[in-house]
Amino acid sequence: MKSNSNGSLEKSFAYLQPLIEISPQIGIILGSGLGGFVEELHNKKEISTSQIPNFPLSTVQGHRGNLVFGHLNNIPLMIVQGRTHFYEGYKIHEVSFIVRVMARMGIKLLIVTNAAGSVNSRYKPGDFMIITDHINFMFQNPLRGPVQNKEQRWPDMFNAYDETLSFYLEKVACDLGISMKKGTLFASSGPTYETAAEVQMARSFGADVVSMSTVPEVIVARANLIKVVGISCITNMATGLSQMKLSHAEVTRIAKQVQKKFRDLLKAFIQRYACISLGKTHMGDVSSIK
Repeated sequence: MKSNSNGSLEKSFAYLQPLIEISPQIGIILGSGLGGFVEELHNKKEISTSQIPNFPLSTVQGHRGNLVFGHLNNIPLMIVQGRTHFYEGYKIHEVSFIVRVMARMGIKLLIVTNAAGSVNSRYKPGDFMIITDHINFMFQNPLRGPVQNKEQRWPDMFNAYDETLSFYLEKVACDLGISMKKGTLFASSGPTYETAAEVQMARSFGADVVSMSTVPEVIVARANLIKVVGISCITNMATGLSQMKLSHAEVTRIAKQVQKKFRDLLKAFIQRYACISLGKTHMGDVSSIK
């Protein structure tokens, strides 16, 4: 993909529009090991990103590279099964291109998920964390350059991860008996894992977990006035906090271990969001979503 111009976006949108029969209200980006959530959808339509004009391809093991459209009950969703990362060699605006596609399709909420390493000694592998804020240590911003598709030029990152919706996510987790941490995500470019000194630095900055994704997607979402909720699946302790050697295989293994809990959490939150956003009080009412 040579550029991320409005023309490139429109070509991707023009390719996708005739292939799908829904207007997704919620977009979800699934992190490493969490792609199985798409099995919860019915009336699914899977589209390989390799077929979409101008679309950056995921090259990471465990990231399938599909856009999946379908319904959870009566709620229309668009799911990214296999994001692209800055460390794969893409430019920062290419990494976040999918969010611009989502915005063009009219989504109102973006749920970002990732596998993350903990720099907080109180958090353990297998925990989930609601992202409340982030630190962009990629030293790149996807909004740099010409304004894209009516985006805000200087978006305010206050409440980047919607406090009200994060509260409802926490409430849903409590109802399910799922313990949720809350904290700040530190994003680095990768692909190396952080050194012990870098982990200490991230912690001193106020970070709780570290990841190599998510932040560019959130920035573009907020520039498009899309609300964001973030969930980190903690898959390992960062360097210096554990004697275990870090590997992508271990990250994926832990994420898969908590897959059912993750699915239950996401399903319940999406249903709660649909009720709240429509001012309804029970799931029977969400069928009116178009």
